[in-house]
Amino acid sequence: MRNPLLEPALLPPFSQITPELITPAIDELLKQGRDQVAALASDTQKATWDEVVAPLDTANDALSQAWSPVSHMNSVVNSDGLRDAYNENLAKLSEYWTELGQNKGLFNAFQRVAEQSQELDAAQKKALEHNLRDFRLSGIDLPEQDQQRFAEIQKRLSELTTKFSENVLDATQGWEKHIMDEAELAGMPEMSLAAAKQAAEAKGLEGYLITLEFPSYFPVITHCDNRELRREVYEAYATRASDQGPTAGQWDNTDVMTEILALRKEKAALLGFDSYAHYSLATKMAETPEQVLQFLYDLADKSVAVARQEFAELSEYAQQTFGAESVEAWDVSYYSEKLKQARYAISQEMLRPYFPFPKVLSGMFDIAARLFDISIEEVTEFDRWHEDARLFAVSRDGSVIARFYLDPYARANKRGGAWMDVCRTRRRLDDGSLQLPTAYLVCNFNGPVGDDPALLTHNEVTTLFHEFGHGLHHMLTRMEYADVSGINGVAWDAVELPSQFMENWCWEPEALAIISGHYQTGETLPQELLDKMLAAKNFQSALFMVRQLEFSIFDFKLHHEYEIGKTNIQALLDEVRSQVAAITPPSFNRFQNSFSHIFAGGYAAGYYSYKWAEVLSADAFSLFEEQGIFDKATGHQFRETILEQGGSKEPMALFVEFRGREPQVDALLRHSGINV
Repeated sequence: MRNPLLEPALLPPFSQITPELITPAIDELLKQGRDQVAALASDTQKATWDEVVAPLDTANDALSQAWSPVSHMNSVVNSDGLRDAYNENLAKLSEYWTELGQNKGLFNAFQRVAEQSQELDAAQKKALEHNLRDFRLSGIDLPEQDQQRFAEIQKRLSELTTKFSENVLDATQGWEKHIMDEAELAGMPEMSLAAAKQAAEAKGLEGYLITLEFPSYFPVITHCDNRELRREVYEAYATRASDQGPTAGQWDNTDVMTEILALRKEKAALLGFDSYAHYSLATKMAETPEQVLQFLYDLADKSVAVARQEFAELSEYAQQTFGAESVEAWDVSYYSEKLKQARYAISQEMLRPYFPFPKVLSGMFDIAARLFDISIEEVTEFDRWHEDARLFAVSRDGSVIARFYLDPYARANKRGGAWMDVCRTRRRLDDGSLQLPTAYLVCNFNGPVGDDPALLTHNEVTTLFHEFGHGLHHMLTRMEYADVSGINGVAWDAVELPSQFMENWCWEPEALAIISGHYQTGETLPQELLDKMLAAKNFQSALFMVRQLEFSIFDFKLHHEYEIGKTNIQALLDEVRSQVAAITPPSFNRFQNSFSHIFAGGYAAGYYSYKWAEVLSADAFSLFEEQGIFDKATGHQFRETILEQGGSKEPMALFVEFRGREPQVDALLRHSGINV
């Protein structure tokens, strides 16, 4: 029987991928991969790149091409059958990658290639350096018994992190509020009411449906005058996958987190690291836990007092203007929005009509064209996983150099948040041809309502630019070896540089003229609104800063200080909040139980990367501020030094090559409106 997952294809055959095809395909590809590894490991004469690294890349790329669409569909069109097949094969893949990392014969073959380094180019040398490091981080030097335990830990961690993610998805979908009386939703923007009505209709209900999907949750918490409803929705959201709230205990991640942390600690100890934080930094720009914590606490020293002052101002405003006796967690967004409007006469909802999704998208492509000398065209005929999915081709000098999918709207059975993932990696194939890079860009915006296009808030515009920045990093690479191509091999605390860098254009008048246009009249953002938006840019920026620092310090200290059987996750989070938070959440808040970045994503002991890379991106953008935000020479320089080089050089070396010096924190503080 034909299996489309085993057939080479330019792009994945999504419509043909069914759960029952997944296991046979993965089993066959794992067998091919193991046969290839066995052949390479047993032949002690092979010592060149083409004899050792290239064949392994080919086998692993075939596996990636089958698994990538499966993993993607599990995130964006989740179903019971797909989930079961995904989980079954994830465990097998974890075993395979651990086997590879612990194969002594393969390790020796890579070492032989490294010894022939005079025949290798710089990118090949860096790829080998990464591979040899990763062998050590996979336990290549461990005794057999410890290697076996390491493999067990890896397999169990892949199961647990997936379970964490599933619990968050199920808990998010496991609560909804059906409201018949529109008066209960007083204060809500028209667009949000229309979306809530559409959500109800989709389930055959009259009235309005509120869910915990972010585009539904956020307007309630920000605009709804009904304080009791705000509290109810906040509690449901802040207690997802925990022992608290309306679905308490149903999808509880508490034991999952404890086991994940214990296994990470044990894994790090097996490899000789003092903590999982030490292990995490072995592949990052930052060198020691002390350096990371000092970086975070230095930023906290500059912003905590300002943030607490911002919260005091908010509380005073709420009391004087609305007679509020206290400002609780479910009140913060609501009164902040009121204060912002009172101070600047501006809100995200006022801006929404000026950012119809089609206009923002075409404007973003125009900006990329000006900066990086590329053109982007939509491909209308392709195999898609959902009717919302779109495909685009990226060209330079008339030739296609990359592609990307875009899945912009929130829906049932789709993981929340926004992300970029790899579909195809740019690499030179065995026949000498070039495999072009392809990316997935995923967001969760409110979709079109009736005949109107989807209208984005300005925050959502920056989210789109952020994910597109990741996509450009993957797509504009010039590297031809998988391990250093695109985002591969890039230190995790530098990988957010291009994404955060692209966000800057969302605040520049010249760029806003390109990405804005009223959905009914086509009028670009009026000067009056632009002035107000820019004036309000740093409204409560210190509060936002300390919130990110709270997450970063909690994550890092948790993985740095964790002691099996001793560390209390909630107590540690409470301690961090006492040091850096400006707002104390209610005792039922279980933020950590849905903190997917660190328990189900790649950010364990690495959430600080957002702030670390923000220093890099703000400083990189400051060169455009000096030269002109559409300066072609500066754009080409960024493309050639940062975007094209992938993981072929150390990120600090690439930054210095672009900026002419090491990064400085001043630009970030200036952009955040925090005066030191």
